[in-house]
Amino acid sequence: MKLGKRLRELRMNTGLSQEKFALKCGLDRTYIAGIEQGKRNISIESLEKIVIGLRITVQEFFKSEIFE
Repeated sequence: MKLGKRLRELRMNTGLSQEKFALKCGLDRTYIAGIEQGKRNISIESLEKIVIGLRITVQEFFKSEIFE
């Protein structure tokens, strides 16, 4: 749930829809939606694609009050 909440927050900050963000990351839109809804687990490979798509580091991804 926390990962999904953080992903949604960061994606929304980019102004991209789930579909456009998924294309940017090379992932399926339904996979992004599932992560954001807390219904899908995320692999390390997918997390890497996501942070590259967001142009941030893994450390920046986890630097949030959500994880405290």
